[in-house]
Amino acid sequence: MNTPVLRHCHLQRDADGLAWLALDHADARVNVLSEALLDDIGLALDALRAEPPTGLVIRSAKAAGFMAGADLKLLTTLSEIDAARAFAERGWALLARLAAAPYPTLALIHGDCLGGGLELALACRYRLVADAPDTALALPEVLLGIFPAWGGLKRLPACIGAPAALDMMLTGRRIDAHRAVTLGLAETRVPPRLLLQAARQTVLSRRRPRRHWLARLDGLAPWRAWVARQARRGVAAKDPEAHYLAPAAIIDLWQHHQGRAQAAPHWLARIVQSPVTRNLMRVYQLQERLKGLGRGAADVQQVHVIGAGVMGGDIAAWCALRGLRVTLQDSDPTRIAAAVQRAGALYQRRLKTPHAIQAALDRLIPDPQGAGLRHADLTIEAITEDRNAKQALYRRIESQLKPQALLATNTSSLPLADLRQALARPERLIGLHFFNPVARMPLVEVIAEGDPALQARACAIAARLGKLPLPVRDTPGFLVNALLAPYLLAAMRSVDAGLAPATIDAALKAYGMPMGPLELADTVGLDVALAAGRQLSQQGEPPACLMRHIQRGELGRKSGRGFYRWVGGRSVAQRAAPAPAGLAQQLIAPLQAQARALVQSGVVADADLADAGAIFGAGYAPYTGGPLHADPAG
Repeated sequence: MNTPVLRHCHLQRDADGLAWLALDHADARVNVLSEALLDDIGLALDALRAEPPTGLVIRSAKAAGFMAGADLKLLTTLSEIDAARAFAERGWALLARLAAAPYPTLALIHGDCLGGGLELALACRYRLVADAPDTALALPEVLLGIFPAWGGLKRLPACIGAPAALDMMLTGRRIDAHRAVTLGLAETRVPPRLLLQAARQTVLSRRRPRRHWLARLDGLAPWRAWVARQARRGVAAKDPEAHYLAPAAIIDLWQHHQGRAQAAPHWLARIVQSPVTRNLMRVYQLQERLKGLGRGAADVQQVHVIGAGVMGGDIAAWCALRGLRVTLQDSDPTRIAAAVQRAGALYQRRLKTPHAIQAALDRLIPDPQGAGLRHADLTIEAITEDRNAKQALYRRIESQLKPQALLATNTSSLPLADLRQALARPERLIGLHFFNPVARMPLVEVIAEGDPALQARACAIAARLGKLPLPVRDTPGFLVNALLAPYLLAAMRSVDAGLAPATIDAALKAYGMPMGPLELADTVGLDVALAAGRQLSQQGEPPACLMRHIQRGELGRKSGRGFYRWVGGRSVAQRAAPAPAGLAQQLIAPLQAQARALVQSGVVADADLADAGAIFGAGYAPYTGGPLHADPAG
């Protein structure tokens, strides 16, 4: 075979005539579909057209995964319509060539296979996935305010059926190896050590690829209309004010234009010129900045968690889900039992297979006597938010800690400087402040100022736990709770002024917040909100409505009643009257003012990190770019 000179790929042919194209983007930790890599893939296809192989396997030479998607640096430059159209057409044409190859093709997937990477894989006849926890497939373009433009909008529904495909594309949700096979997106999942052998056998078999039976209905206009109608209803329920353009574009392009952006230039123009798209690209870059802070060595294999309440138990469950051995200590065995039960439900949702579920449960070890403390690389304290109780605990356990072990507190409002006074070696105490619910909230505030090496280690630990680390200064409430305190206070003052909780919350959800401030207060716990408010706010007496609920023992979700009635962990809907004009901005304004003050006082390094903390820690509406972002979005 006449092998072309390629910088970002390696093309070889074996004794069976099978071609192997290894993606290996030069000078990068992960593969991204840059223009240079697109060039190399095109040259490889040219060579294979001249001398057709018996089959082609596309794999990654990167340990980090198959493909992270299209080059974001390139995407952020595509604000001109002609440039965006040319980029979309180029990717579409290249992958159409791959899909039309006269020989069988296979994408061999390990790690991340995202965005343009999954579109590349979908253009192959077969897909095999590594049976490993880090395998993840997604078309997450909607999270960037854009849509799959290289054929994914056409090929994913044709592979797994339109309902599941639209769900993936409208949420950007990642699916694991098990789910990929269940949906029909992959032929099978294979142990990593057998991937190459399985790829060879699959390609040489020339069998018909898997397709979900619902894909057969895609050619029927009534079916497409019904699916599109259902999808639009779901989008409207989540985004009633239509802040985001991309979901509508995805549905319309699939229903009416065979998934081809070039056939609907009005969508391409609206998307690339939208300030929301710019803001969501910026949010992605903020996320990548936080990920970069965690790229150090996380020397943690065993974790000991003290306190099996909702936060401590869920932190322990999450650590075990992430593959760490975890011992969970509490003086009340019933709290440990409840935490393990919640962990089991989490593992059922996340891991699917009985073997993986049992393995995670085996890593979560009830430890009422605290025997695991002596063996832990990291001990996380998550007991009651009381300075004296925490200091007394530290005095009892410090002598049992390994010399190099770290002690982390999950405090949400107490200064670490005060807590360290109880330790002979105060430098080993760091803050790792998780948010509730632990399994869903991506941010962890890291408090380890003064020692760059310690801060880097703490950030790496947060990243090892699958979280975004945000370094913050040791000050009451750190960043996120300090942002939320005046926001929640303003909402409660509105209740005192006569507005119904449902009216207030509806206005903020219409603004783009994931839940309203009063539902959030109920979720956190009204007693916790009061304690944090007293610690963080200097605005006089607590709101009367808050005190009434607390005096009646109505603490929110955990007690079954607060601003809302809670059944089965969900709030019972209340009728919302129309909100007064400008209510949402009136309640957001104190949060924005607080964000500016916190940046000025150095709680975070800059305004970008404050925006990141608000978005990933408080769920601040992503389409805005953050509370301090100057680009108005709709």
